[in-house]
Amino acid sequence: MYNKNSNHNKSIIMTMSNQDKERALQKENRLKTYLKKLGSVAVAFSGGVDSTYLMKIAHDTLDSGAVAVTASLHSFPERERCDAEEFCQEQGIRQIIVEIDELSVEGFRKNPPDRCYHCKKHIFSRIIETADKEGISYVADGSNIDDDKDYRPGHKAILELGVVSPLRKAGLTKAEIRFLSERKNLSTWDKPSMACLASRFVYGEEITLEKLTMVDQAEKLLKEMGFSQYRVRIHGTMARIEIPVDEISMAVKEENRIRILKELKDLGFSYVSLDLEGFRSGSMNDGWRGRE
Repeated sequence: MYNKNSNHNKSIIMTMSNQDKERALQKENRLKTYLKKLGSVAVAFSGGVDSTYLMKIAHDTLDSGAVAVTASLHSFPERERCDAEEFCQEQGIRQIIVEIDELSVEGFRKNPPDRCYHCKKHIFSRIIETADKEGISYVADGSNIDDDKDYRPGHKAILELGVVSPLRKAGLTKAEIRFLSERKNLSTWDKPSMACLASRFVYGEEITLEKLTMVDQAEKLLKEMGFSQYRVRIHGTMARIEIPVDEISMAVKEENRIRILKELKDLGFSYVSLDLEGFRSGSMNDGWRGRE
């Protein structure tokens, strides 16, 4: 199997007109100006598309005035943290790792619809404490204006804590961030969109370390098999796999179907299903969008 994510994101960039690209470059200049006004900033850095681009621009603009703060979480795959650490080492960016046990956060384990609010409030409170100790003026997250399209109770926590969102402030979209990341030769320009593993749980289902590990390992398999986007949603002991519709035929090829079925059952899933609607970011939020 092969990964089609690069081709997909490349086609998105290719459909951008020269005017679109010029507008994106203007927004990047706006971003740099805004960061200069901040003076110093601690970027909540996960190693994803958005936070990597923001970290790169912040470092280029503020040098040692920009620091990466990465939260080490049970719901944050180890491979993602390793990627984040590698990027900082390559770029000469100072990185601070903050160990957090989100399973102990009140309102997280029971997984209510506003789980993300409680978790983000705890995580960013810790990041703010770290920034204060380092004498850093602001804490920034990597949200962009496209994030407004989904139900995101965590954004409420960020606003309450006074965390700034430079990409959103500059008016940048996900497509523009990918375009600008490619221009900066950032390998993350075509990285699949990621979200915390807790987002794979149906609201009301208890989140445990065992289940988080099951989801993590199941998605690691799909990544190794070359799927461009993937989510393994957990419903009790059933795994519901979301992949792009045009990759479903690859998943049901006999050897791939058998491998997925066997390895997910070995992880502890009783049933393995394939969602015919395909990959949808935030599909667990269906019915909750806009209810912040």
